[in-house]
Amino acid sequence: MESRKLKVAIIGATGYTGGELVRLLLQHPNAEIAALLRLSSEDALPLHKAHPHLRGLTKLECVPYDDSLLDGVDAAFLAVPNGVAMELAPKLLEKGVKVIDLSADFRFRNHETYERWYRKSHSAKDLLAEAVYGLPEIRREQIRNARLVANPGCYPVSALLALAPLLRRKLVHLDSIVIDSKSGVSGAGRSRLEVGYLFTELDEDFRAYGVANHRHTPEMEQEFSELAGESIRLTFTPHLVPMVRGIFTTAYARLTEPLSTEDVHKVYELDYAREPFVRLLEIGELPRVKAVVGSNFCDVSVVVDERTQRVIALSAIDNLVKGASGNAVQCFNLMFNLDERTGLWCGGIAP
Repeated sequence: MESRKLKVAIIGATGYTGGELVRLLLQHPNAEIAALLRLSSEDALPLHKAHPHLRGLTKLECVPYDDSLLDGVDAAFLAVPNGVAMELAPKLLEKGVKVIDLSADFRFRNHETYERWYRKSHSAKDLLAEAVYGLPEIRREQIRNARLVANPGCYPVSALLALAPLLRRKLVHLDSIVIDSKSGVSGAGRSRLEVGYLFTELDEDFRAYGVANHRHTPEMEQEFSELAGESIRLTFTPHLVPMVRGIFTTAYARLTEPLSTEDVHKVYELDYAREPFVRLLEIGELPRVKAVVGSNFCDVSVVVDERTQRVIALSAIDNLVKGASGNAVQCFNLMFNLDERTGLWCGGIAP
């Protein structure tokens, strides 16, 4: 007898991450999309009006949010703006719905950190201790047993996977970490259905933003500190590049002992040999964004500058997949005891 498919809802289905969730879950063999919800009070919107590339794949429409549409749902993905998930999650959990939140509302263990960096009062503080930070490569077992998962930010995913093996072993000076990241413009999200003005602003340009005050900094510091077992402060600078998808992160740190590239590469092999979505590249091979676009993979490479004894760790992800919706589906798989590769085991898009 065929097992029952898990019913899922996507709240915030008209945005970039919402559309990517629809794309991934429509081909998931164990999931059935029961509802596509939008926060707007406007009339129902045909899916293809928000996401033309999904035309004809489902008859579901994006309808205004209504609690009753979530009755009988097994899991809800909250692809909503910061400050919204904290209002929705308690009601969903009361219904017995497992929640994967793609906003920042449940990523921090300390509500004061959230309120300081996001300038919003937190209305569900009691759930912060229960929420599990949803990066399978560092929280796999906790995710399996969670009913509320906080999907990580895209920049933290790329930075954590670049440096986690070194942080676990304290092989770098913890006060020397510098994270330099470049992101495609889809990382800014979609506040409305048409954003055509962006091309003239960003084409043939390259810029830094959020210098010394980006909201993902405390998220990285929290998780880096957890891995290292002591408090970490780091420098993070994000940049915007004229591409649609992708994040390329270059992380720098000083080694605590003399090591070669070969030595450090072996450390990464120990941690990543069995990680399905982390591809450790061969020595001398460097990540490329185009190699991961459309996939849930993170490509990682590591080089030691023996002259300065600095390690340079590089990673590339698709910010909308491993950096958002794909990682959320990976967490969903773990929460329901499925193979975490389910619905995600495919290569990227090339050329």
